[in-house]
Amino acid sequence: MIPPPDSLLCYDNPVLITKNTAERKSPKSRILKTSTQQAVPTVPVPPPPKTLDAAKPPEEILNAILPPREWMENNQLWIQQVSSTPSTRMDVLHLQENLDLKLQQRQARETGICPVRRELYSQCFDELIRQVTINCAERGILLLRVRDEIHMTISAYQTLYESSVAFGMRKALQAEQGKSDMEKRIADLESEKKDLEKQVNELKAKCEATEKREAERRQEEEKKHAEEIQFLKRTNQQLKAQLEGIIAPKK
Repeated sequence: MIPPPDSLLCYDNPVLITKNTAERKSPKSRILKTSTQQAVPTVPVPPPPKTLDAAKPPEEILNAILPPREWMENNQLWIQQVSSTPSTRMDVLHLQENLDLKLQQRQARETGICPVRRELYSQCFDELIRQVTINCAERGILLLRVRDEIHMTISAYQTLYESSVAFGMRKALQAEQGKSDMEKRIADLESEKKDLEKQVNELKAKCEATEKREAERRQEEEKKHAEEIQFLKRTNQQLKAQLEGIIAPKK
C-alpha cells in the first residue's frame, strides 16, 4: 500500500474498500466517495453549505468539514477519515512542535510568499478545526466559515496578482514592440537625414560651381565690353581727326 502524503491533520487508520463494495456503498458513504483530499485551494472557496447542521453526529460533521483522503492501490480503494478522538493540551503542544519541525524540514520561507508555509499552516488550521469541532460543532462550523473566507480572500489576491502580472507582461511586450518600431523609425529617419544632407552638399557644390562660372563669364563680358568701348573711342577720335583735317583747309 502506498501511504498518503504526511499531514498535520490527524487521521484514523486507513480502511480498505474493494471496487464492488465501493459501488454498493450507502448514501452516506457516497458522500465520502465524492469528496477529495483536503488541499490548499487555488480558486475562491464558497461558504459552507447551508445543509451543514450542528445537530448531526460529530463524525458526519467532520467528514463534511474535512473530507477523508482516498487513493487506489492494486485496483482497491483505500479511505482514511479524519480522527474523531478528542484532543488534549499535549496534542496541541505536539501539533505546534510538528508545525515548527515541518517548517524547518521543508525549508519554508519565514517571510514573503511561500506555498510550503501556506500549506503547512493550512493543515495546522484544519487540525485546530477538527479539535474544536469534536468539542463544539457550532464553533467548528464557524471556524470553517473563517477558513473558507481566508481561502477566498487569498485566491482573490492571487487572481489579482496573476492578472496584474499578465497586464504588466502585455505592457512590457507592447513597450518592447514599440521600442523596436521606434528604433526602426529612428534608423529610417537617420538614413533619410543622411540622404538629405548629401543632396544639400551636392546642391551647394552645384551652386558654387554655377556662381564661379557666372563670375568668370561676367568678367569676360566686362573685359570684352571695355575693349569694345576703347575701340569705339579710338575709332571716334580717328574719325574726328579726319573730319577736322577735311574741314580745316576750307577755312
